[in-house]
Amino acid sequence: MNNPLLVSSGLPRFSDIRPEYVAPALAQRLQEAREAVEQAVACDEPPTWENLAAPLSEELDRLEQMWGAVSHLNAVVSTPPLRDAYNTGLPLLTAFHSEVSQDARLFARYRALRDASLFATLPEAQRKAIDNALRDFRLGGVDLPEPQRARFKALHEEEAQLSATFDDHLLDATQDFSLLVTDEKELAGLPADVIAEARAQAEKNQQAGWRLTLLSPCYRPVMQYAEHRPLRAALHRAYATRASELGVDPARDNTALIQQLLTLRAEEAALLDYPHYGAVSLVPKMADSVDEVLAFLNDLAKRVRPFAERDLAMLKTFAREALGLAEMEPWDVAFASEKMKQRDYAFSDQEVRAYFQEEKVLSGLFRVIETLYGAVAHAVPAETWHPDVRHFELRDKSSNEMIGRFYLDLYAREKKQGGAWMNGALPLRITPAGTQRPVVYLTCNFPAPVDGKPATFTHDDVLTLFHEFGHGLHQLLTREPTPGVSGLEGFEWDAVELPSQLMENFCWEWEVVEAMSGHVETGVPLPRALFDKMLAARHFQAGLMLLRQIEFGLFDMRLHATPLVPEARAVLNSVRRDIAVMRYADYDRFENSFGHIFAGGYAAGYYSYLWAEVLSSDAYSLFEEAGGLSAGVGRRLRDEILGRGSVRNALQSFIAFRGRPPQMDAFLRHNGIIEATKET
Repeated sequence: MNNPLLVSSGLPRFSDIRPEYVAPALAQRLQEAREAVEQAVACDEPPTWENLAAPLSEELDRLEQMWGAVSHLNAVVSTPPLRDAYNTGLPLLTAFHSEVSQDARLFARYRALRDASLFATLPEAQRKAIDNALRDFRLGGVDLPEPQRARFKALHEEEAQLSATFDDHLLDATQDFSLLVTDEKELAGLPADVIAEARAQAEKNQQAGWRLTLLSPCYRPVMQYAEHRPLRAALHRAYATRASELGVDPARDNTALIQQLLTLRAEEAALLDYPHYGAVSLVPKMADSVDEVLAFLNDLAKRVRPFAERDLAMLKTFAREALGLAEMEPWDVAFASEKMKQRDYAFSDQEVRAYFQEEKVLSGLFRVIETLYGAVAHAVPAETWHPDVRHFELRDKSSNEMIGRFYLDLYAREKKQGGAWMNGALPLRITPAGTQRPVVYLTCNFPAPVDGKPATFTHDDVLTLFHEFGHGLHQLLTREPTPGVSGLEGFEWDAVELPSQLMENFCWEWEVVEAMSGHVETGVPLPRALFDKMLAARHFQAGLMLLRQIEFGLFDMRLHATPLVPEARAVLNSVRRDIAVMRYADYDRFENSFGHIFAGGYAAGYYSYLWAEVLSSDAYSLFEEAGGLSAGVGRRLRDEILGRGSVRNALQSFIAFRGRPPQMDAFLRHNGIIEATKET
């Protein structure tokens, strides 16, 4: 069988990949990887990088490349057969990784290499990769006796399956809901393109009227602009109860899955002799302890809460006096906030959106990358998984040498997971055939073009695009090809948002915004007066938004920083009683859709967004000191952080870039917490 998933070089052949190819491809790659393990442990010679780590990494890369394509397709063009193939293969893959991490023979070979005199002569990258591997062996349960080792392996397999099911439930619950509106008066206030898309969706489903969904390009405008209060209330309830017992289909309730995951994680920590899962999660991260993380979040909450209280008080007053809302309900918050912003700053998100059409935004983004890093993006035809997806090459401006390639999948659609993310398709490697350049997938859920007009993005959408591209650049611009420490491999999770959050700051630079804006009707750039209004509104409700991120981080860490298995809803309510200022609906089931910590790798790590933002804000302040788009500072960022991989730890790389340890000042300033003292 000519299986496209077994092609070992070049880009994936997406149009040829079918669900029935997944099982045989996975079986072959797993067999090859197991053979590589046996060869590594059967070698009679003393262990070296060349006879141990290198050949094993090569086979694991081939396995990851194959499965990465399957996983990606399941996220962006999911079908029932593909989902079944993915969910059938996932336990097999998880079991293999558990086998490797618990292979005492392999562990002994790595430990012997670490203890050998030649270790000191190895390149720094190889030494770091070996140390990381030994750490991961121990976290994988290699030191456990039987039957605890077998139990640990079973835990990992079950956790992976539960997380996949959590994701499936959330995707289905989001995509299967719709609300048919037959009275056009109920759509008052909605942008014309949202109404047009709702009409198109109704026609597609052979319905008369307007079909509203929970997909972001529909849900967000309804909550912000719909004058009809019952319409906002209906969609808010549907969104807040996704994948819960109150949702459209109780069979997709994630409540039991959450408790099972927490139980398994607690047992995993106990087997490894850690007090709780939070401590396990922090072993490979920057933060030293759960206490340090909780102190960071609680201190931040104390600083931010007064600003959030002020924001809420002003919003309630406005809602009561200007909108006649004696009692502001949760489904009124986004609507009242948008009206208040229009009053105070005399512009709306939709007015700004008209200036950010797709091609102008992309050209502006690419201009930033070219200026900072001397890297030029070129659109190049390639096979993709959907007609809307585009493929680009990133080349060095001076030499025209290939740096890497990336795919852009920007629009929301059916059977595509919500949110925005970056995934690696291929890492930078030196192979016998030459240099394998990195390839990444960049995925968003923005509004697609409607009625023949170009796609237009809100400024928040532009921020999201720059954010995800920052992740992509971290993988693409690496100069380190060593397996285990190349690009994002091995990079501390609580620092991984540094490059992405840093990129967002350029969206607030006039030089950048002017160049990437052009009105969808006239092509005229965003007026400076409108940009100044956006700047004035940059910190609008910053206290409320920042406190909500702190709430998420505290909920996550409290959930995982106990040897007991708490009830998730009780923990969330406790955190909200302690720090929240906003009132939540009784039906709110946020935890049931919190994929970051139950399906996305951020368990006991959601604090990373805030932790890394301290780093990214401080790093960006060096650009501010240099006047904005500085090629010199960009080169330094690439040399000291983006290009280094994880050969040295993130703090060392940050200090090498910034010239000192990180400080809190810029973070507080960028978030509008301007009255805070300048503590480090």
